[in-house]
Amino acid sequence: MIFVNILSIIIMDTRLTAFKRLLDIMDELREKCPWDKKQTLESLRKLTIEETYELADAIVENDLEELKGEIGDIMLHMVFYSKIADEKGAFDITDVLNEICDKLVHRHPHIYGDVEVADEEEVKANWEQLKLKEGKTSVLQGVPKSLPAMVKANRIQEKARGVGFDWDNKEQVWAKVQEELDELKVEVDANSDINRIEDEMGDVLFSVINYARFIDIDPETALERTNKKFIKRFQFLESKVKEQGKELSKMTLDEMDVLWEEAKNNN
Repeated sequence: MIFVNILSIIIMDTRLTAFKRLLDIMDELREKCPWDKKQTLESLRKLTIEETYELADAIVENDLEELKGEIGDIMLHMVFYSKIADEKGAFDITDVLNEICDKLVHRHPHIYGDVEVADEEEVKANWEQLKLKEGKTSVLQGVPKSLPAMVKANRIQEKARGVGFDWDNKEQVWAKVQEELDELKVEVDANSDINRIEDEMGDVLFSVINYARFIDIDPETALERTNKKFIKRFQFLESKVKEQGKELSKMTLDEMDVLWEEAKNNN
């Protein structure tokens, strides 16, 4: 038991030392490095978005070594924002960490209080109810406006589900997908105004995303897998065309289909 306690202290001390090292380096860079001295909250924003996508790529590729580096980049940015805020007299990294710790304790009464939950869904429902009690006027208020549309649709649906606004089963959702597809076809066949067609297309995509959620598929991940698959097969096709001394733009669709089938069999 004593050994376990000593080991826990060593591990904790190692983590604290590593985090303090990052904070110290940030202080030094902000003071001495021309590039770091120049950065603002606004200039870092676009870089953080880029780093977040690189983190997402590492997750999709299941590249844990790359993931480690991307997590470090994101942590650096969080420390950087906190440093700039500290310089403005707004808050510092200690305030940031204490606030998130307080929030986690408050929103997990089934761990830090006497609330009992049966499953994950009850945890989510309690989370949304607590947010409303904290002053939120809508459960959708926490969905960032700048999220990519597909991710935003998924989050909106999850938020609504958290307060019980959802379909009962996946069969109902699939029926909705088919209904929306039919409505889209009606507008397209009627050569309707582009805005009406766009509305119906949006409804189709929203319902498909909803169905993906019901069958436990992340639509963003699924689409990215298909993107990567298409890129790989198309580049295979391009290489085969080049081997044959031809130009892709001058080939017939039937000729390309033959190579495409070969690409599907190889990838």
